[in-house]
Parts: sequence; structure tokens; C-alpha cells
Amino acid sequence: METLTLEERAIAWTYDGNWVRIEAHGPDGLRLRASAYAARPAAPNALLDIDPTEAKIERDGPVARIRNGRIIGELDLQGRVRFLDGQGALLLEEKWRQRDTVTKFWTVGRDSVDTISALGLAGREFKALPGDVAHITVRFEAKSGERLYGMGQYQQPNLNLAGCVLELAQRNSQASVPFVVSSHGYGLLWNSPAIGEACFATNGMIWTSRAAHEIDYWITAADTPAQIVRNYARVTGTAPMMPDFALGLWQSKLRYRTQEELLEVARGYRDRGMPLAVIVADFFHWPIQGDWRFDPREWPDPAAMCAELKEMGTELMVSVWPTVDPRSENYAALVERGYLVRANRGVDVQQEFLGNTRFIDVTHPGARDFLWQTVKRNYRDQGVRLFWLDEAEPEYGAYDFDNYRYHAGEVLAVGNAYPLHYAQALHEGLAAEGEAEVVSLVRCAWAGSQRYGALVWSGDIHSSFTAMRNQLSAGLNMAMAGIPWWTTDIGGFHGGNVDDPAFHELMIRWFQWAVFTPVLRMHGHRDPITPPAEPFRDGVAQCDTGAGNELWSFGGDVFAILRRFARLRETLRPYIAGLMRAAHEAGDPLMRPMFYDYPEQAHSWTVDDQYMFGPDVLVAPVTAASVESRDVWLPAGAWIDAWTGAEVAGDATIRCAAPRDRLPVFVRAGARVADAFADALVEPAA
Repeated sequence: METLTLEERAIAWTYDGNWVRIEAHGPDGLRLRASAYAARPAAPNALLDIDPTEAKIERDGPVARIRNGRIIGELDLQGRVRFLDGQGALLLEEKWRQRDTVTKFWTVGRDSVDTISALGLAGREFKALPGDVAHITVRFEAKSGERLYGMGQYQQPNLNLAGCVLELAQRNSQASVPFVVSSHGYGLLWNSPAIGEACFATNGMIWTSRAAHEIDYWITAADTPAQIVRNYARVTGTAPMMPDFALGLWQSKLRYRTQEELLEVARGYRDRGMPLAVIVADFFHWPIQGDWRFDPREWPDPAAMCAELKEMGTELMVSVWPTVDPRSENYAALVERGYLVRANRGVDVQQEFLGNTRFIDVTHPGARDFLWQTVKRNYRDQGVRLFWLDEAEPEYGAYDFDNYRYHAGEVLAVGNAYPLHYAQALHEGLAAEGEAEVVSLVRCAWAGSQRYGALVWSGDIHSSFTAMRNQLSAGLNMAMAGIPWWTTDIGGFHGGNVDDPAFHELMIRWFQWAVFTPVLRMHGHRDPITPPAEPFRDGVAQCDTGAGNELWSFGGDVFAILRRFARLRETLRPYIAGLMRAAHEAGDPLMRPMFYDYPEQAHSWTVDDQYMFGPDVLVAPVTAASVESRDVWLPAGAWIDAWTGAEVAGDATIRCAAPRDRLPVFVRAGARVADAFADALVEPAA
């Protein structure tokens, strides 16, 4: 029996129960699936079911070859795989080191890798586990000088991920979005929601899944990083159009305790003449976790609250947690229908924050509908149109992934997709209500989350310059992983005393930078913290609240600076709306590493502490204390200093003044957005 077969849009290999299949999928893309188990119908995972792609299939002696646009996939008689670009240059190949006396086929267009070895190392490895799953390993050959970007959000300063080991798992402040973009002209989506690891070492790239039925990944090739990201967006979806009102300032803190307290804050912005786009009712506004409704003792008239806010031009966002307390009015129905996450052993308690709770299992279509119907009845029908999907990882009390199972399967096998389905629940519900521009604030994401309107934020991070610097890399790598909507808690979440001058400096620098992120959003748990008046009420633990977190909460001098930058954000709204349109239509991120727009300029690949906000605005954040100046690299061309209006020649690194009230920003000469800066920032001549 022949081990290689050619199909209309795919090539395949089988031997001794093992199989590999490579098929055309999307523009310049190929999808590889392989297993040591019987083939199943392909699960979409992150990929969309798109129209079939034309492909050129051929057999060249011992090699089967598939070409789809600018990418070529090859399979040999031993089932070994490699990928080339449209000109035949090697992009990626599996790493095999085994005893072998047959002819080596990989010799075209490159130096041959000697795969004959006593190591017994396979490019694809399946180690069987109970059931029809295995611990899976895929190894690729190293590529000298390769730079790698994307993969989601990790709390580290590295923008270039070459040399990094990344856990493929969701945690508070970590979002695994396993799409990586290479400086060598390809992008790879690890299309498996299994818990695992990606290792980008100098001696090879390794992907592992701790429990999966098959290998599943998608690879694309293009001439530029921008085109790679656009190809990815074609097969996983783009974000909806961001509603125009959401482009302004969002106000939040942990937490507004009552309806009147929240309204007083919104009135404070109105009375100061400051537009407020969104204000947030944070967690524990409910009677018990899992009720998903306002407690009428503190929130007596949500409909009237929403109406007053709308009159002020402000939308209300409400926090939704996936946690369900056994005392909740919804618990019995959820348990009866199998709509909660289950433990494989031990007591079924998955989190212990102010109660022993379980998570709703949003991988179950019925559970998603139950959640939406409850949210609709208790919030949407009262005038709420925005939802904050907190705890979206979900945040297990102990991240023992092997101890839990979802409707979709064991968490080890499917766990990383939980935040995608969480966003899906609200997106589908709102879409059914006629909302075309859906945005949900979500504390985690997986590949494809963008298509469900997920605005991802960077979790419960510390209030420090170190954490701020990490968020710059996190935001840019989320962008390269296909998640264009991203935000942070300005000033960090944990800590930050409103009376501390050191925190004032951090708040100023963070706010200045956040003006040039997709969403400008105040949030944090500020010191000094006020404990609840009653630790328990009706036997239910009550939540504390932090100090003020409004722009005027940090003193008059700080307020003057923040107010000026908030005004700048308002003048930038037409420009930002255009960036949102590009994200919706093509998948272009708003925040971009320098190489996204200038890949032909070698220095753009080495700069990791500045970025482009769209194609016309260069931003150089200040991410350390007591900094009064910093270096900024300007790509070739002419640039306008946003503060002075002076033209500066590019293709150079310059030293820029950066006093506390100024953030280095440059505008591409000739760009219309320069007028917005002139109105808000340019200082009049003496």
C-alpha cells in the first residue's frame, strides 16, 4: 500500500496506524493534522470554516508537495514534514534524529540536515495516555537569528520570544494565544486548546500538549509581518467594529459599592466638563456569586441609573463572574443540567474567594445560553449593554489542570479555550438582541477570541514601573497574536497609595501611555483600603473597597496632567476610529512593534521599548521612575515632534526630553492626525 496519497486540496501519509494530512486552508495557509490514533472529523478549534482554497498538488519521486499561494508543504515517504515559501526557501522543518539508511530527501534549495543519528529523536512524538489521547511533542529545527513574536500575554519584558519557554495555559494575568510570527516570513498557529508548552530555544523549537488526540497546527507565509497577521485574521476572524462611544475614557475602581456612589462619580466628570465614555460596576454588586443580578439594597433602580448615565453620554459596564456559590438562586438548576465545571477527584470547590464556588461551564452550549438569558433578564433588560467578563481563565484556586473537566473534555485537553467560549456566550446573546458592535472586557483570551468582541486586559498586575514595562511587551505581543483590542489597569491593580508621590509619578506615566492603547481605562485597588461595614451579611462574606481612582483622586498637579492627556484622547478619536476600522476589516492591530510598518529597516526588529500606534503615530513610553529624557529611534523619513511641531529627520536615534508632563510622541510627516496633536499638545511660542 502506498504511504503517500494526493487529494484535490491535500496530501497525506499513513503508516502502521500513524497518519499526517496537510491541506490548504485560507490565503497562503496550510493546516497540518497528525495522529497515532484513528482519524476523527477535524475540530475547528480556533479556525473558521472558510471557503475551500485552490491548491497545486504534485508528487516528485519520494516527496508529495502541496502549494497554496506563497507557502509549500512537503511530505516524504517516512512522513517527515517541512514547509517552504513560494520561492522554495526553507521556512520550517521537523527535527528528526534517528537511525536510518534510506535516502534523505530534504536537499532542494538548502543545506541538507543530517538526520541519521543514534539519538532516536522524532519530529512528532505520541506518548499514549488513558483513553485515545497522548502527550504530544512536535520538534522543529533551529533557525539562526530568528526572532519570534506573538503568543499572547506573558508577564515578562521580552518582546522577542526567541529563547523563551512559554506555558500554554491560562492564568490570572497570563493569556495563552498560541500564534507566533517569525522574522523569517511565516506565522504558526498551534491549533490545540490543550495545556502544554512552547519552547523557542536556540537549538530548536518544541511544542507540547499534555493531553490531545492529534497534532493540529496552521502555518502561513508572507512577505511582511503585517500580511502574516492579516492572513491569520482571515482564518480566525477579526474583531467587530468597536462602538464609537468606547473610544473615550473608561472609569473603574475596586469598587463602587452603591448606585448613588457610582452616579456621583459620573456626575463629577460631567461637572468638570470631562467626557466619560464608560463607568463600571465592579464585582460583588450581587447578593451571592452566581445570582448575576444587582443587590437591590445597594442598587435599587438599575434602569433609572442607566437612563441617567445615558443622558450624560456614559454607558454602564457590569462585572460578570463565572463563579457560582451553592447558595445562589441559580445553583440547583445549573447542577441539575450539568452546566458547572466538575472535579475528577476531591471536593467540587474550584475557587475560595469570599465563598466556596464552582465555575459555570461555558464550553457547554446550554450553559452559555443559561448565562446569557440570566444576564439579559437582570442587566440587559435594565439598560446595560456592556459586560466585564472577569475571572475568564478561569482562575482556579489551585491550577491543577488535570483535576477538572468541562463538557468539551478534560481541561488538560481543551482548557485553554474557556475564555473564548466565555466571550462567545455574551457575543452571541448580544448579537441576537441586534447589537452589531459588541465589546466585552475579558480577563483572558485564546486564539479566535477577537471575533467575539473580546477586549482583553492584562489582569491583576502590580502597581510598579516593572509591571508597567512588562505590559508594553504584553500588549505588543497580544497584537501580534491577532488580538487587536487590549488594555491595562492604568497604574496597575494591586497597590498604589493615592497619597504617595511615587505612585503619582507612576500614574502619570501609565496614563500618558494608555492614551495610545486601544482603550483608555482607569482601574485598580487603591490604598488605603476600606473594609466592609459588615464582614458577613446574611451569612455571605462581603467585599472591601479601595480608595478613589478618579482622575482628580491624586491631587491637583496630577489631575492637571491627566486632564490634558484625556483631552488629547478626545481629539484623537477620529484617528482611533480609523484604526478600529482597519482592525475590523483586515485584522491590523492598533499597537504595533516597529517592524510591523518598517520591516525593511533592520533596526526596527531590535527596538522593543517604543511602538507605532497605527501607521502614523510613534509612541515612546517612559517606563521607569525619575526619567527626564530617553532615546527614540525614528524610521527613515520625516517626522513631526507632537509637542513642538518641529520636523525631525528619521533614520536616526535621537535624545528626547521627557519631563513628567510630556511623553515622547512623533507623527509621520504629512499625516492628518498631526492636527489633533496641534490642538491638544503643541505648546505656544514664548
